Amino acid sequence: MLTLHVAERSPGTAVLADGATVAAVGPYEELAGARPGARVRRWPGILTPGLLNPYGPELLEGTYHPDPREADTFGTEPITGERAREIFRGDPARLGASARRGVQRLLAHGTVAVAGELRSRAAIDAVRRAGLAVGRRPDGPPGPAALSPVPLILLPGLVPGGPARFAVFDVADRAELVRLGAGTCVATVIGGRLVFRRR
Repeated sequence: MLTLHVAERSPGTAVLADGATVAAVGPYEELAGARPGARVRRWPGILTPGLLNPYGPELLEGTYHPDPREADTFGTEPITGERAREIFRGDPARLGASARRGVQRLLAHGTVAVAGELRSRAAIDAVRRAGLAVGRRPDGPPGPAALSPVPLILLPGLVPGGPARFAVFDVADRAELVRLGAGTCVATVIGGRLVFRRR
């Protein structure tokens, strides 16, 4: 199925997705005219190729992402350091569920790829199931491990024939995205599927 994604602040870089592949990238009016039968998804803000988070192991294997039902015990924010290690040592089965919740948090921040060497089967499976790409960690990644590192690492531009993998942020431009961070994500698409949408 053809789906045309357009963001109000970047109509010149609309994306026509044919299943898991980018069929075309260009001005919205041009793509809509060429494919009038395509389903159209309109978004606020800007459409980008999505983000690479360079801290895959730190966020998915070294951080505990509490289940909302555990809020009374662990709170709702990710837990790092020795406390996370204690949680995993006390119940190694928690790693898989935590990694899945961590992946969901990454998707909610426009992340379409992670870097770093994942070692646990649970984290590798969570990344694979979500369809996240795995890349090489950049030299000297920015700052501490975070869901929204600054500066943000945008992936190369989308090209016809490439994977339909991108994110939309409710900001005016890339400078505002850097200033406000990846928490402004409104949609993440991987393999042509909408894997995150802010309600």
